Amino acid sequence: MVTINLANWNAFLDCLDGLLYTPEVQSMRRLPHHPGVNCYEHSVFVAYVAFRIGRRYGLDYRACARGGLLHDLYLYDCRDASAHPGNQCLDHPEFALRNAAALTALSQKERNIIQSHMWPLAVHLPRSREAWAVSSADKICATLEVLGVWKRLRMRAVLAA
Repeated sequence: MVTINLANWNAFLDCLDGLLYTPEVQSMRRLPHHPGVNCYEHSVFVAYVAFRIGRRYGLDYRACARGGLLHDLYLYDCRDASAHPGNQCLDHPEFALRNAAALTALSQKERNIIQSHMWPLAVHLPRSREAWAVSSADKICATLEVLGVWKRLRMRAVLAA
């Protein structure tokens, strides 16, 4: 189970370079994502889990945190088919990458993290251990959200504050 202690949370926030508080990232609070979870909650959950995976396995945990936060920065209601040209699973990584690159300077590793997080459904292959970590964290978090486990995690209370 994912737990938060203050030292981990502060180290996580340091990796994000203030991105969490930008209007673009905050606007994800208004976008529905998985049942009972908005896009902001999902993205922070993924970012934190990826950050913890990165630290645990000696990866570039800063790239894991930043890529995890920005992986779903597509900024449209995914239920509105007119907001994107085709399949949401395939479209949103490209929209997220474009929005993230407009928001902040991205490393090549962070770009690949965002583009490849939907693999194997999307065409971009994760090209680093960090990209694999974020893609895995995304799938773990999505599963916990869909199963309703997310609602019982203390992390949700932290994000709501």
